[in-house]
Amino acid sequence: MKFSNMTYTRPEFEELDAKLREVLARFKAAESAEECFAVYEESDEYSAEIDTMSSLAYIRNSLDTKDEFYDKEKEYWDMTAPKLEEISSEFAKALLDTPFRAELEAKWGNIMFINAEIELKTFSPEIIEDLQEENILVSEYDKLIASAQIEFDGKTLTLAEMAPYAEELDRAVRKSAQAATAKWLMARTAQLDEIFDKLVKIRTGIAKKLGYENFVELGYYRMTRNCYNAEMVAKFREGVAAHIVPVVSRLRAEQAARIGVDALKVYDMALEYPDGNAKPTGTPDDIFAHGKKMYHELSSETAEFIDFMLENELFDVLTRPGKSFGGYCATLPKYKAPFIFANFNGTSGDIDVLTHEAGHALASYIVKDITPRDLQEFTAEIAEIHAMSMEFFTWPWMEGFFGEQVNKYYNSHLAGALSFLPYGVMVDEFQHRIYEEPDMTPAARNAYWLELRDKYEPWLDLTDTPFHGEGRSWQRQLHIYVAPFYYIDYCLAQIMALSFWAQNQENPKAAWDKYRRLMSFAGKKTFVDLIKDAGLPTPFEAENVKMVADAAVAWLDKN
Repeated sequence: MKFSNMTYTRPEFEELDAKLREVLARFKAAESAEECFAVYEESDEYSAEIDTMSSLAYIRNSLDTKDEFYDKEKEYWDMTAPKLEEISSEFAKALLDTPFRAELEAKWGNIMFINAEIELKTFSPEIIEDLQEENILVSEYDKLIASAQIEFDGKTLTLAEMAPYAEELDRAVRKSAQAATAKWLMARTAQLDEIFDKLVKIRTGIAKKLGYENFVELGYYRMTRNCYNAEMVAKFREGVAAHIVPVVSRLRAEQAARIGVDALKVYDMALEYPDGNAKPTGTPDDIFAHGKKMYHELSSETAEFIDFMLENELFDVLTRPGKSFGGYCATLPKYKAPFIFANFNGTSGDIDVLTHEAGHALASYIVKDITPRDLQEFTAEIAEIHAMSMEFFTWPWMEGFFGEQVNKYYNSHLAGALSFLPYGVMVDEFQHRIYEEPDMTPAARNAYWLELRDKYEPWLDLTDTPFHGEGRSWQRQLHIYVAPFYYIDYCLAQIMALSFWAQNQENPKAAWDKYRRLMSFAGKKTFVDLIKDAGLPTPFEAENVKMVADAAVAWLDKN
């Protein structure tokens, strides 16, 4: 079904609760494993309807935050989702307590049960109102960022529309654009501080009500960390600091020399070549035409996938006033359909929509028929392997997007993958400290961010840069507000994606087969088990981080 024809109907909570509890009662009363399977399948179908309505409300609110109807529906789901967590928690407990658990595990595997145990650690009925308040604050942040109207270059622009100015050849233009954006943000620092203060306090309060010392452990459980912990992540960060930061320092020094500046300012970071970065050569229609050709040539499965996406209007990528910032891939389980949301801005980031976000969407499309639906749900770092690896598997088709600039793109993409890692682990380390010390003042948070910048991004000159120079640039990283402890998943997945890239240089078919096998497991294996199965190096050992970095640098030095 085309996205425009998908009907949204609000399911009232009382009706949802009654139906789900009736199904739960029958699951508990089941007298055989076969009866358990049948009732769980019925529950799956009903929850697919609920999740689809929630996704439709979220997507359509993102498409136009000024639409009053979907604004109200988003508010409804902000209040309803926490109440639904109670019945979900009861289902998890029933799954663990059923006398037919052995038969269910024999058919479904044990990951569902491990994850159910984790889910029970994240919820209690006494935190429902706190979860509702947390959702309201997250929506408040989303609306604030989406409301940006920045006067620049004789136009009124959104944050997404300001992004291309960061790649302007004229340094004065880049500086002025950064100053205009900073001015808009600086005028709202009190709101940004207040929203985050409240989020830290509400999340810390939830953690304490559930019996945790602080939000860190709860945050890991919320992310369904089922095979690694904070200590292992700390080792990964150490590996990045030891082996990636020196490499990126060299790459940034080369960039500064290339574009003719003594030191990289915030407004220099995006410009990589003195004659301009690689940019897509065609219109959005041209980009999608080549994207369709790319996926038709990549495999028969990706051909079927891209046709499904295009025929059913499952992309919305053009920037417009009132549209939310950023990009994402959502799922509409009733229709077994992914949906890709983005904001084209004329930079190489537009192509990421057809690689990164389409990697997410392809994974969702491939696993759409797996039952129960719990087994379709992979954890975030696995999802990011799907997306980040697709960016590299599609390299052979990049000339069709970038023409004669394609070698610039290859170098920028590979160097950018390395350069992202220090920033990504910096976000993670920042969040650990913030939630370990929830009473930190806004000024102390900003000071700590600057301290981390010295550690992870020592090449960056922050003098005379409003907003950034005050240590506030973390406030533009929506994950810090919206999805705490998510960001490290990008970093872990980046190491895996770079490993796939290296294998793809040697044997493209073998690399693709491993990637496709990894994707097919969906939520049936943990992150650690998946990377072992694919023969990828664990990121929790510093030497493996170094090995991946060395392979990328060797390629960059030759090209």
